[in-house]
Amino acid sequence: MAGEITETGELYSPYVGLVYMFNLIVGTGALTMPKAFATAGWLVSLVLLVFVGFMSFVTTTFAMEAMAAANAQLRWKRMETHKEEDDEDSSTASDSDLLSQDNYERAEKRPILSVQRRSSANLFEITDRVEMGQMASMFFNKVGVNLFYFCIITYLYGDLAIYAAAVPVSLMQVTCSVSGNDSCSVDTDARYNDTDLCWGPLRRVDVYRIYLAIFTVLLGPFTFFDVQKTKYLQILTSMMRWIAFAIMIVLALVRIGKGQGEGHPPLANFLGVQNLFGVCVYSFMCQHSLPSLITPISSKRHITRLLFLDYALILAFYGLLSFTAIFCFRGDSLMDMYTLNFARCDVVGLAAVRFFLGLFPVFTISTNFPIIAVTLRNNWKTLFHREGGTYPWVVDRVVFPTITLVPPILVAFCTHDLESLVAITGAYAGTGIQYVIPAFLVYLCRKDTQLTFGYGTVNKHRSPFRHTFWVAFVLLWAFSCFFFVTAYIVLKETQL
Repeated sequence: MAGEITETGELYSPYVGLVYMFNLIVGTGALTMPKAFATAGWLVSLVLLVFVGFMSFVTTTFAMEAMAAANAQLRWKRMETHKEEDDEDSSTASDSDLLSQDNYERAEKRPILSVQRRSSANLFEITDRVEMGQMASMFFNKVGVNLFYFCIITYLYGDLAIYAAAVPVSLMQVTCSVSGNDSCSVDTDARYNDTDLCWGPLRRVDVYRIYLAIFTVLLGPFTFFDVQKTKYLQILTSMMRWIAFAIMIVLALVRIGKGQGEGHPPLANFLGVQNLFGVCVYSFMCQHSLPSLITPISSKRHITRLLFLDYALILAFYGLLSFTAIFCFRGDSLMDMYTLNFARCDVVGLAAVRFFLGLFPVFTISTNFPIIAVTLRNNWKTLFHREGGTYPWVVDRVVFPTITLVPPILVAFCTHDLESLVAITGAYAGTGIQYVIPAFLVYLCRKDTQLTFGYGTVNKHRSPFRHTFWVAFVLLWAFSCFFFVTAYIVLKETQL
């Protein structure tokens, strides 16, 4: 995501790519969705979830078309470079001035499509992993590139703040109770405030901040180094995630089947739509990582159909998780982090399962935090990088890691309202990444492709939503959502 052309990596089949994309999209946002569903009402939530999922699919096809156009541009430049080198080699064997003039005249008269028509399909093959930042540099002007990095950086800051708050919140909820550290002693109907006591004289908010300090000390230093998620660590965290999701869905279904469901969600409550929208956008976020997912797929012939299937499965999963949650638990008892609702003896009798679900976010999020932090640090470096320049050691190794780590930790110190953090991150930075950037990328790459290759050129990976109407519709939807969320927040603050 730091804005460069990177190695493609080991190739994998389309169905493996489908699984990887499923794992990428379904993450922390899914754990905050049940509470947002309960607040907004099940019918409004279902309609908005389907619509946001559809819009995300549209912009995913936009991003894939832009990737293909970027590959075509790079391939064309390489072909032109090789041709110039061949022309230079041939000119040394005869009168260089005469041949140079001839070559120039032939180049001026040669149809620009002469080479492209011979290998039209191959030009648009997605073989180079062109990251989003590099595509922005290719198709945007300087202002557009800076706005792109501002959007990416803002989103990553929100991501880190969510992660930094989620881990201490989970630890606090699991270890704090009214009468000790045994989670079974927590009253089913208990509602806790930050000022309630946890351990002796320590309040719950104090314990939360202690855990936040420990989290910062243990994981913060990774920001100063280069780290990456290994294949086996990725497999382990994915297995833990799906075991946890499966357990929660099954336990909720069992309780509902036994007639123990406590939830009676409303049909619609428009006051909860603002948070729901941000959560839904955040929960479908994948556009910024598409180059890493799509490029290594060995056969991309039916990639659009596979993406549609992926989105359909994700919609079904989100619907199953959220509907079982809102009918199993009362709306006012659903927690920001859904896993914490299972840290109760009346829900889960086995202590090992209770603690696994309660602490599941701690393990998975802790492995992701250093990766996101290093990605954000690298984006800061790319934003301020100048061609041929290097950073002083202090700036490179101290300043950039520090400005990466400190702001999200301060946000997490001030609030641990995960639903609001996810909603704001999704509604603002998420809207930019998921809607605005892909829409402008596909619009500008289409113009650039026509100028370079001619108006008859067909991008083999073009979006099925190829009419300009869809670009305008996505942008209209994005700006409408932006103003709606902002107006809602302003009105809410003025009422307070």
